[in-house]
Amino acid sequence: MDAVLAFQPDAILLDLMMPVIDGFELCVRLRKLAELKDTKIIILTAKTYEFDKRRARAVGADAFLVKQELLSNLDQFLKEIFAVMSKNAELAYWGTRGTLPVPGEQTIRYGGNTLCVSLAVDNEPLIIFDAGTGITSLAKHLMARPTARVTAKLLISHPHWDHINAIPFFTPLYVKGNEVEIIGPAHGHTSFREIVSAQMDDVYFPVTIREFGARVYFRDMREETMNVGHFEIKSMLLNHPGACLGYRVNYRGQSVCYITDNEIYPADNAYYNAELQKRLIDFVRDTDILITDCTYLDEEYPDKIGWGHSCTREVAQLAHSANVRALHLFHHDPGQDDEAIDRKLAQATQHLRDLDSNVVCLCPQEGDRYILGETAAP
Repeated sequence: MDAVLAFQPDAILLDLMMPVIDGFELCVRLRKLAELKDTKIIILTAKTYEFDKRRARAVGADAFLVKQELLSNLDQFLKEIFAVMSKNAELAYWGTRGTLPVPGEQTIRYGGNTLCVSLAVDNEPLIIFDAGTGITSLAKHLMARPTARVTAKLLISHPHWDHINAIPFFTPLYVKGNEVEIIGPAHGHTSFREIVSAQMDDVYFPVTIREFGARVYFRDMREETMNVGHFEIKSMLLNHPGACLGYRVNYRGQSVCYITDNEIYPADNAYYNAELQKRLIDFVRDTDILITDCTYLDEEYPDKIGWGHSCTREVAQLAHSANVRALHLFHHDPGQDDEAIDRKLAQATQHLRDLDSNVVCLCPQEGDRYILGETAAP
């Protein structure tokens, strides 16, 4: 251990079956050392069992490589090592609309599906934000992979229809061997399992949750912190009718914040709450990407006060005050076509210029992918 700390390696190749101490135990010890928080730990073993792969992930390994598959081909071995070393989290947009899906010629560019975003890193559980109709495209992507097994955490902001109504159409839920945890805000009088089960009651839908073939778990979440692999997930209650959570996911010094639905009242509004606004600014501070509710143009907002959504001026001010790297406008009103969203992007960008801000403002389209740390363009 002294030699490892003195050398400060970028990566450690670690066998499992060793004398005195096995690789799992050593990995646990290494992960406790703050000095090695950025060091990649790569399991290199002759063992091929799924149990060992899952356990390696649980104790903090970044990758699990099998000797028999790689050591006869050194070029492939080096390729795998460098792939682990360069690994970053990838953010993908599958749906960006709020309230209702909007098909048609006027919504082709930004897409017409309701909300779904994924955050993926190899060998880590897939993080999914919300289950609007966009999650069906994600399902097709996952089922088309050579290795179809899915391990995912589905983070639901709140149970309004546009955030949960495509859960029954998420195909991996019906596949044996998959594992999905559905996480949503605690409601006190009813569990999140009951909420999801109710929308699949046979009065409304012909397939109930009893038909799920995957291991499906439910979790009621409050304002708290949980760890999933190398992801740290924090939650915060937002200003929206009913219980609604925003999420911050931290991964190896990078982060993304998912804040929808949320209404930011202007400072001159009687409902403005300075304490709540400060908490929100602190929650998203210095994040790489802030995905946030920006449903309305400024001129639309006065007629929508109290509906639970925000306008461009307040969203731009939030991003600037919190010193975020990139602002992603999200949750578009179903009445807005592509040209209206263009105007919204231009309006938010101008607000940031007026603030002399360094924040990069973008409006993601369905299918766009972003690498955390490289937020300027998809």
